[in-house]
Amino acid sequence: MSADTAGRVRLGLAANATQFWLLVAVNAFVGAMVGIERDVLPLVGQRVFGLASETAVLSFIVTFGFTKALANLYAGRTADRVGRKPLLVAGWLFAIPVPFLLMFAPAWGWIVFANVLLGINQGLCWSMTVVMKIDLVGSRQRGLAMGLNEFAGYLAVGVAAYLSGTIAAAYGLRPWPFALGAVSVAVALVLSLFFVRETHGHARFEAQLRAPRTADSFAALFTKVSWKDRTLSSISQAGLVNNLNDGLAWGLLPLHFAAAGLAIERIAILAAVYPVTWGLCQLGTGTLSDRVGRKWMIAGGMGLQAVAIALFLAPASFPVWLVGALLLGFGTAMVYPTLLAAIGDVVDPLVRASSVGVYRLWRDSGYAFGALLSGIVAHALGQNVAIGVVAALTLASGTVVALRMRETLPRGDALAPQGASS
Repeated sequence: MSADTAGRVRLGLAANATQFWLLVAVNAFVGAMVGIERDVLPLVGQRVFGLASETAVLSFIVTFGFTKALANLYAGRTADRVGRKPLLVAGWLFAIPVPFLLMFAPAWGWIVFANVLLGINQGLCWSMTVVMKIDLVGSRQRGLAMGLNEFAGYLAVGVAAYLSGTIAAAYGLRPWPFALGAVSVAVALVLSLFFVRETHGHARFEAQLRAPRTADSFAALFTKVSWKDRTLSSISQAGLVNNLNDGLAWGLLPLHFAAAGLAIERIAILAAVYPVTWGLCQLGTGTLSDRVGRKWMIAGGMGLQAVAIALFLAPASFPVWLVGALLLGFGTAMVYPTLLAAIGDVVDPLVRASSVGVYRLWRDSGYAFGALLSGIVAHALGQNVAIGVVAALTLASGTVVALRMRETLPRGDALAPQGASS
């Protein structure tokens, strides 16, 4: 980076407010693309296409999860070489056919293919909005930045889930609930193509402010994030299990609620309350992790998620299940932005996107593992057993964090004033 370019780069939320809030808006549209499926699509598989097996119904989440995981890995590695914006735009181009396939697919296989494209969209676009915000804000506001990013994404997931469910109750399961996706793609593509600016220069500038480090090869970085480094591997497994239980919430719980006799309107409320709570609470939990640290926010959040999931084992009771959805949302809000902030604390800015990509590979493969595990166990032993197994795995994951992870927030940053720049 030239001296002239470096002189124009400033880190911090206030110094980059326009671009930061634009990226928040873009990520809301990324979340809306997933939200339109959260309550309606499992019922489409069961009632429109006549799929009897939970494993068959949840096949769209399996393909989505593995595709998104691989797209995350590709996006992270490529973004450190060519920049962030080209991948953001490419992600929206892949999304163009998705809502139309969901609306008019003649067979379930086309729905599964739509979720391959959706996985690519989510892997490229969500990864880039995460990395670009970390690039812009610098070290002191990293938790706040991730809280705002995930707030926008998951609030939009919840709102879109509620809207699609409400539309489905009034006009049927297809095609109109998925029309929301076409609007999201159109608006987000225009914003990404014409208004979002590249942030790679901010990462290079931050790297110059740090002590020089020996660059790891990508293979060494992959093994470090995946299993060699105790802290980074603890973060990766927590992310995987978090999305494993989210796969349960996305795919199996709507079927569980329907089997108990809940109307689509009430299923839509439960499907929306969880991500809306998750999204709203991240406004506070991300900032809180900037002050009190990352480790115990993550461990405590995983424990709370386990308790919340266990509440869905209660006999059919909308009020109890509503409390479970609220607690699951709050527990996830404690974990989700904090995991990303912890990654940003530890890794070199020059390999930030690659590191986030490896983490998100493991995290988002949790969708697929969650759908496979809950579908297979539910088919063999019943839905309650599947829910109990996921609750136990979530508790175990929080225990791993408590025992293995070290605190990542630099002591000088904890309780530091959140100024305009870093």
